[in-house]
Amino acid sequence: MIKRLLVGFIGMVVLMLIVAIGLDRWISWKTKDYIYDEVQELPHRQVGVVLGTAKYYRTGVINQYYLYRIQGAINAYNSGKVKYLLLSGDNALQSYNEPMTMRRDLMAAGIPSSDIVLDYAGFRTLDSIVRTRKVFDTNDFLVITQRFHCERALFIALHMGIQAQCFAVPSPKNMLNVRSREIFARLGALNDLYILKRQPRFLGPLIPIPAVHHVPEDAQGYPAVTPEQVLALQQLLANEKKTAQKKLLAAAPEKEPKPEMSQEVVPPFRAK
Repeated sequence: MIKRLLVGFIGMVVLMLIVAIGLDRWISWKTKDYIYDEVQELPHRQVGVVLGTAKYYRTGVINQYYLYRIQGAINAYNSGKVKYLLLSGDNALQSYNEPMTMRRDLMAAGIPSSDIVLDYAGFRTLDSIVRTRKVFDTNDFLVITQRFHCERALFIALHMGIQAQCFAVPSPKNMLNVRSREIFARLGALNDLYILKRQPRFLGPLIPIPAVHHVPEDAQGYPAVTPEQVLALQQLLANEKKTAQKKLLAAAPEKEPKPEMSQEVVPPFRAK
């Protein structure tokens, strides 16, 4: 009896391992056409999303996964493959801030702060991918991380109807433990997508990359003038016209209204 139970238990464990490995391979196969290993092969995209990780291990040793992602982001930006870098990571503790750490290192490498956007609510890969679409209004972007992470991130994107590609940066050689844990991370992602149907923990207002400038269609164009300056000039001209009209109305003699008619209300002046 005990022998049969033991054989049955072992058989169930083996079956579960086969299913887990099969699902792992299915995710890899599903996403392989959207992954690039060489920077020169990357498609041109406006936004590159750098998925966060700790810069140092608890022992104080620097994290090679982090270094490769930062270098990949620098290479993609300097090659003109992306115009903006969205740094998505965990900021759960005051002493632990993945996006700010990445920002400091990227700026030290010469990338201007104006081309760096921070996402402090990238607690999980699902959060980072979905928030890029729903919060930062970007549906076709380049993910920057290791290949095994690319596959999970792209699978989430495909399931959510998000167009994305991935730049697979190198991985450290001793990644057996990380790759083993990735199998369980993928099972967790499948559970989130198909069973629990989870969404990001936090969303928030729309923050397009780059920010959308609303300029009137009839606004005059000025060379070497930013959209904000054009709008400010338009507002200044409108205020000057409104002031001039008020002076004219104040100088004009008032007319007595006819008894049988109500006094007309002068419509407000609108700047064209």
